[in-house]
Amino acid sequence: MIESFAIVLGVALLAATVVLIKHRFWPPGPDDEPREDVAEYISMMVGVLYALVLGLALVSVWDAHSGAEDHTAAEASAAHQIHLLASGLPARQGDRMRGEIESYVRHVADTEWPAMAERAPLGTTGWQLLDKVRATSQVPADATPAQQATGQETLAQLSILDEARRGREADSAEQLSPVIWFGLIVGGVLTIAFMFMFGVRRSFTHVVMVMGLSGLITFTVLLIYQMDSPFAGLFAVDATPFTRYF
Repeated sequence: MIESFAIVLGVALLAATVVLIKHRFWPPGPDDEPREDVAEYISMMVGVLYALVLGLALVSVWDAHSGAEDHTAAEASAAHQIHLLASGLPARQGDRMRGEIESYVRHVADTEWPAMAERAPLGTTGWQLLDKVRATSQVPADATPAQQATGQETLAQLSILDEARRGREADSAEQLSPVIWFGLIVGGVLTIAFMFMFGVRRSFTHVVMVMGLSGLITFTVLLIYQMDSPFAGLFAVDATPFTRYF
């Protein structure tokens, strides 16, 4: 991150140096482009580049949020299927599996979800509970063909649950890059600051333009901030899929 900031600062200082040298040794003549037109061109380029940064940030947080929803739904659905498949196993084994998968779901909803909202480590308890379910799913040697098929399907659902859980853990730790946040903040400040470089004849029009642009940029950045935490904030993915099934 420090290297990225150093590169940005170095490029900005280099550009400033080039401008100073140009004005020192090649001052603008009477046939040069007016300053107002140059400022308008620069501000337009800054606005376009800032729009690209905003678009990149929005796409990133939207993909992360959508991934968190998909992983949560897949994990809850697989847990529900395992709970249903338990009825096809021997009675005692099925009861034990139902109890273990219910313990796992309670742990996810009551313990892991608040931790993910705070971006705290989830620990290994959830994986240990899954290991118990996996061990219980092993059917005995004298099981009927139907029970063996149920055991195989249970293992397949456990694989789906495993993959979805790994994805959910990755989603809870994923954050927008500090470099992009730097670009969002600095780019927003520059875009708004350039609005003051034009001599708009009507002060009311100028105020409305600056207020509208500032409000829109602030709204977009706040939206990105809220969606940057998939399991917290206004758009948080909650544990409803788990509580709905169980």
